[in-house]
Amino acid sequence: MMASPIILVLSALGLQTALQIKSALDGSTIYGLDTRVEGADESFENFGDTVRQLYQAGHPIIALCSAGIIIRSLASILENKGAEPPVLAVADDGSTVVPLLGGTTGVNILARQIATILNVPAAITTSGELRFGTCLLNPPPEFQLKNPGNAKKFIADMLAGKTVRIEGSAPWLADARLPLNDEGELLIRVTPDDVVAGENELVFQSTAQVDQTRPRGKLSVIGLGPGNPDFMVPAVKHALQQAQDILGYETYIRMAGTFRPNQTIHATDNREEMQRARHAFELAATGRSVVMVSSGDPGVFAMAAAVIEALHDSDNPAWHSVELEILPGVSAALAAASKSGAPLGHDFCIISLSDNLKPWEIIEKRISLAAEADFAFAFYNPISKPRPWQLPRAIELLRQHRNPDTPVVLGRDIGRPAETLRTIRLEDLTPEQVDMRTVIIVGSSLTRSFPKTDGGEWTYTPRWYGIKPDS
Repeated sequence: MMASPIILVLSALGLQTALQIKSALDGSTIYGLDTRVEGADESFENFGDTVRQLYQAGHPIIALCSAGIIIRSLASILENKGAEPPVLAVADDGSTVVPLLGGTTGVNILARQIATILNVPAAITTSGELRFGTCLLNPPPEFQLKNPGNAKKFIADMLAGKTVRIEGSAPWLADARLPLNDEGELLIRVTPDDVVAGENELVFQSTAQVDQTRPRGKLSVIGLGPGNPDFMVPAVKHALQQAQDILGYETYIRMAGTFRPNQTIHATDNREEMQRARHAFELAATGRSVVMVSSGDPGVFAMAAAVIEALHDSDNPAWHSVELEILPGVSAALAAASKSGAPLGHDFCIISLSDNLKPWEIIEKRISLAAEADFAFAFYNPISKPRPWQLPRAIELLRQHRNPDTPVVLGRDIGRPAETLRTIRLEDLTPEQVDMRTVIIVGSSLTRSFPKTDGGEWTYTPRWYGIKPDS
């Protein structure tokens, strides 16, 4: 088990960055130079002596200083590349994250984790990982690379154009960009057996018990809410903490927070829902704890439907034995509604204006019928560059059934730093006020607004309909 991470700080500016890293990096400790830094967890006098002691003790080192200072301090003791802990240099102001040592012990994973905390790119320079999207020297903890000495030549051969075939189950490589070929010159073999590797192969031995003693895998489909961690339900936070694998659209994974170096991230394009769902079951079927990330609520235009559909379509008993749970989240519509008051306080419907997965004719019909039935509306995916005409058409349909003074709530990036919220009238609604990150709430005939004492408006749809009950 790797020792706890140490954050070394040489300046007051660096301390602010270190505190930001520590707040999201479990188990980390800040060491500050005693003559320059106040407020660190521990103090040190000599940087060179301290960094060498920590390195030899196996601590991952995050040093807020120049890369040159670290390299000169560690140069005399650099021996066993396979045994070294991760070592990174981070700029005092948090603008740069540079992995230096520990390619076989997860330095690039840690670099990306810290870069996510600081909202900057990680300066990854490992050619094999950049090209193939994975580090073969750093498999998941339940697998051991039996012949790491062969890895350098193996990766060089792939970079030179040789193809590779895989024998055995290697789910962590599913998102990699390896040059796969069923008749490849190179071989990746995954096996529970202790075998001797051939000249052109890498052998990964499973260190966990399999078959009858394999633990039951778990797949949690979660909703992050609108973006603010305060809106995330505790069950979702717990699932993220326990997960071995996290899958999802890259933007949503970044919203989920930071992850430990031993958690595997599988980020994919937002349009690859079914592929992502099948990959999640493949991982969970091996006994792993897997989380599928959605923003908002996973059952509202998100991944829960794709995951259950993938299971329905599969006759693989291993998939059906996975423990599957759907954990709710605060949807964008509910978040915007709560910020504005209670515009969805009576019957309402939610409609996506995207026709990527359903015909526009169906969308028009639903808008017309729901407007005629006097539902309040929440519109998702209201407009995009390829779809500039659909929102104007939706507004036209609404105006056929709604008074021009009907309140309309426009909530953009609710729960995120760039949040904006305003209430306008239906007659003033134009497409220029809206983008794909805006949820539109259109009231029913009974929805009304009134001014807040501190600015803005409260908007609500009363619980009664037609005849107001006696108070």
